[in-house]
Amino acid sequence: MIPNQWYAILPSKAVEKGQITAVKRLNMDLALFRNSRGEIGCVVDQCPHRGAALSKGRVVGNCIKCPFHGLEFDKDGKCTLVPAIGKNTTEDISRYNVRRCLVREEHGIIYLWYGDEEKATGNLPFLDKHVDDSYVWSEMEDHWNAHYSRCIENQLDVVHLPFVHYNTIGRGNKTLVNGPKVIFEDYTITTSANNEKDVGQKPKPAEECVIRDTFLSFKFPNMWMNHISPQIKVIIYFAPVDDENTVLYIRFYCKVTNSKALNSIVAFFGKYGNLVVERQDKRVVITQKPKASSYISDEKLVPGDGPIITYRKIREELKKANQIQVTTKP
Repeated sequence: MIPNQWYAILPSKAVEKGQITAVKRLNMDLALFRNSRGEIGCVVDQCPHRGAALSKGRVVGNCIKCPFHGLEFDKDGKCTLVPAIGKNTTEDISRYNVRRCLVREEHGIIYLWYGDEEKATGNLPFLDKHVDDSYVWSEMEDHWNAHYSRCIENQLDVVHLPFVHYNTIGRGNKTLVNGPKVIFEDYTITTSANNEKDVGQKPKPAEECVIRDTFLSFKFPNMWMNHISPQIKVIIYFAPVDDENTVLYIRFYCKVTNSKALNSIVAFFGKYGNLVVERQDKRVVITQKPKASSYISDEKLVPGDGPIITYRKIREELKKANQIQVTTKP
C-alpha cells in the first residue's frame, strides 16, 4: 500500500446510525460505527482489555461498547468507561484507549487515512471534475481474490480488450495497439484506447495518438473512471482488503434523459451490464502471479502497456516518498 493517502474503503450507507460494521481493510480488522449524532468512528476491532472483537458489541449513545466486559470507547478511540472500575473512578483510564483510524466522508464514500495522522490532508480523492449532482448513480460491489494493484492495472489495460472482452466492449478484433497516449497530472493518469485491426501496418507511437472522447482516468491511490460518454460514466473504487483480496465498488453514473427517475432506472440496469464486463476481467486477473505487481519485475511488457508502466512508476515513487511505519493512533 502507498502510505499517507486517503483510501476509499466503503460506501457511507454501509455504516448505519447506531450500528457497527466490521470490515478488513488495508490488512487491518476494523469496526466502524455511527454514534447518536450520526458521526462516524473507526477503531481497530480488538478491545485492549482482553482482545475481544468490538464489532460484536453495540453502540451506546456516542460510544462503542465491548461485548465482553462492557468497556466503552468514543469515535476517537478514547476509553470513557471501564465498568469494573466504576463510573466515578479517579484513575487515569487512558491506557485502555483503543487504536483508531482517521476516517472522513464525501460523495457517499468513507475514506480512511493510511499513514501518519499528522500528515493527513483535507483533500479526499474523487473524480468530481467529471460527475456532479446532475447525474444519478447506482452502486454494487464485487470481491476479487486479487491484489488491488492488479485490479487497478486491469482497468488501465488497453491491450486486453479484444481478447478478454471479444464479445462485449472488445468486439471488432482490434488487436493492434497504437500508443496509447498517457497523461499524468494532479495525481491522475488519463489514457484511451487507440486500437485498430491489424492489416500489416506498424503501430503509431504514443506521441501520434490522442485522448479520445471515450477515455479512462485513475486517481491515486484507488479511484478509477471510464468516461464512456458525457452522459454515461463508470467509477470504481478498489478497496484493499489485504495482500490478496480487493473489494470493487462499482458505480454506474447516468444522465441520458431529462428525468432523474428514468436515469435512475437506466443506472440500476446499467450497473448489471457493467458487471458482465467486469466478470470477464475477474476471471483472468485472479490468476495473475505474483499477486501484487511491481515497477521492477520479470514481466515482459509491450509498448501498449504504457498506462500500466506509468501507474507502477508513480506508485513506486509515492511509496518511496512516504516510507514510514504505518500505525493507527490511540
